[in-house]
Amino acid sequence: MINRHFVLLNDVDNVFVCCKQLLTGESTGLEGSDAVMTADITVGHKIARRKVAKGEKIIKYGVSIGSATKDIVFGEHIHMHNMKSDYIASHTRQKRSGE
Repeated sequence: MINRHFVLLNDVDNVFVCCKQLLTGESTGLEGSDAVMTADITVGHKIARRKVAKGEKIIKYGVSIGSATKDIVFGEHIHMHNMKSDYIASHTRQKRSGE
């Protein structure tokens, strides 16, 4: 555990995983730096441990889970708006009409 809000699952990860919600504008100390949330970060969601360049792999649990679709700054929320899964096409995660 890094602090009461985030955990680091593997030393090679470039993301922290939220274990206690933080809201937009709130801040927390992470490895000697202060991160201010630019979005609500809920339990299970990820933020960048460091700058991640467009095209770079997102590493969680020590393995790649996707690729950055744009440059991501330290502390930024990482989710479908700025990463592409290596495993699941994003359209399969969306609700189909009529459901």
